[in-house]
Amino acid sequence: MTSPSLDELAARITPGTLVAIPPDYSGVPMALTRALVARNARDLHVLAVPTSGIQIDVLIGAGCVAGLEAAAVTLGEFGLAPRFTAAIRAGSIRMRDTTCPAVHAALQASEKGVPFLPLRGLIGSDILRHRADWKLADNPFSSGDPIVYLPAIKPDVAIFHATKADRDGNVWIGRRRELVTMAHAAARTLVTVEEIVEGSLLDDETIAAGVLPGLYVEAVAEAPRGAWPLGLQDLYAADEAELARYAEAARSEAGFRAWLDRFLGAWPAAA
Repeated sequence: MTSPSLDELAARITPGTLVAIPPDYSGVPMALTRALVARNARDLHVLAVPTSGIQIDVLIGAGCVAGLEAAAVTLGEFGLAPRFTAAIRAGSIRMRDTTCPAVHAALQASEKGVPFLPLRGLIGSDILRHRADWKLADNPFSSGDPIVYLPAIKPDVAIFHATKADRDGNVWIGRRRELVTMAHAAARTLVTVEEIVEGSLLDDETIAAGVLPGLYVEAVAEAPRGAWPLGLQDLYAADEAELARYAEAARSEAGFRAWLDRFLGAWPAAA
């Protein structure tokens, strides 16, 4: 497998694409996000698996996003996601509310090659009134037992960042099993990594269970500190000072643009 540049990887994400992205704790590809913004990406439809923070806020603020499905968007201890909040108030993106279990169930349906999966926990919630694509019906095996049927979600592409991959496209993801579901469900998977290593990650029995096989990966690009300002597994912690700067700057359009200009500049050197 050849290793494309970040720009070449971003070029594979075209207008109208449904893009699955991971939560802040699970290998967010911020370097690829930067490349998408630099390419002036537009009309992306994003599925947060199942939540997102600074990544989707940056993409929305930069005008890359047409629609979003997410269980939550937040900067956590740094408060609301300002550009997301502004977009919702302005009605500039199409928002589809969901829940964490619903996102995982819909992706698992795609992973299994079935058109839907049932989920019981949505019954009684207000969200059902706003999701015409979710069907409340009887359990076919037990009359009078209602259950919700969720249509499968098949992303056009899944993107995430990981610590390492080998030249066969096998990617070390460790305990982050939601990345497996994303890759299995999506038509294509694009990955950025801290480094590409020699040999096969599947050869070592002690780590093989934490490896996503290259069968599910279309391309891998090297991006040292590619999750910054978020952290990555045990390799480096989130840059809390930078996240705080973002949260403050992004409260206004002008402040966000100033932060974005700096974000598109020099990437932080590897620690």
